[in-house]
Amino acid sequence: MSDFAASAVPLTGGYGGQTYAVSAGGEDAVLKLYVQDPGRAAVDAALLQLVRGLLPVPRVLDTKREGSAEDPPYLLTERLPGMNLQVYLETAGEDERRTVGEQLGELLLRLSGMPFLTFGMFRDGELAIEPFGMGDLERYVAGLDLGLSPEQSERFAGVIAEAEDVLADGVDRVCLVHSDFNPKNLLVDPATARITGLIDWEFAHAGSPYTDLGNLFRFCVDPVLAGAVLSVLRGSGLELGDPLVDLGRAADLWALLDLAARSTEHEIAAAAHDLVARMADTSTLSGGRPALDVVH
Repeated sequence: MSDFAASAVPLTGGYGGQTYAVSAGGEDAVLKLYVQDPGRAAVDAALLQLVRGLLPVPRVLDTKREGSAEDPPYLLTERLPGMNLQVYLETAGEDERRTVGEQLGELLLRLSGMPFLTFGMFRDGELAIEPFGMGDLERYVAGLDLGLSPEQSERFAGVIAEAEDVLADGVDRVCLVHSDFNPKNLLVDPATARITGLIDWEFAHAGSPYTDLGNLFRFCVDPVLAGAVLSVLRGSGLELGDPLVDLGRAADLWALLDLAARSTEHEIAAAAHDLVARMADTSTLSGGRPALDVVH
C-alpha cells in the first residue's frame, strides 16, 4: 500500500471507515480504510465490480480484504471527476436541476432493475445475503429511544400503520439498494450538469425498490428536481406502484428512525429526529413535507 500513499488528504463522508484522497501512480485516487467494519471491504469491492458499466462508480485499483485494527483492510479506487451534487444544487438553475433529476431517475431505475431473491445485508465478497432479523416495524420502533413524548408515541402508531398500508399496495420484489442515495453521495460535472459518480456504498443491501427514492426525497423541497425524477420513473414502463413518494417515504422509515435515534451524533441525525417528531405530531407519513408526488 505504501506505493500508493505518496500523499493523503482526509475526505468527508462515510461513517464506517476513514477515507483519504491519495496520489497513486501519478493519478488521483481514493483510499478507504475499513477500521470499524473490516468485512465490508470485500463487499464494497464486489459491489463496485457488479455495477461497473451500469452505474457511474470508480474503478477498483487495489484492495486488501483482510486485516486488523493496526493494519486494516482497504479499498483503493480511482477518484472520479466532478463536484459534490449537494453543493452544486445550491446555485443550480431550473434547467440544470431538471437535467439532474432526470439522471437521478435513470440511476434509480438501474438500481431497481438489479434483482435479488432475499432482503438482507451483504456479508462477504460473494455478496451472500444475511437476512434482516429486525421483526416488524412496530417492534423495531419499540426498541428505539426516539425521545418522543407518550402522546407523540401514541400518534406515531398511526404513521406506522400508514406506512404498512402504503407498502402493501406496492411491488414486493427485491433489488440492489444503495441506501444512502442523496446529493451528498453523488458527483456532477458543473459545466454540463451530468452526473459523474455515485459513491459511498457502505450501507448497500438487497431491499425494496422504493428505499433509494425515499432516501433521495427525505429532505427534498425542490419540486423541479423531484418532478423530473418522478417523470422518468413513471415513464419507464416498469411496475413500480403509486403513489411513488409515499412508497419511498414508507420504505425509508426504517433508516430514518435508526438515524433519528442517533440525533446527538451529527446534524443530519438531528434533522431526522426533527422530521420523526413532526410525523408524530401530525400522525402522517409526510410529516408536513411537500407533496412532491405530482404528475408532470
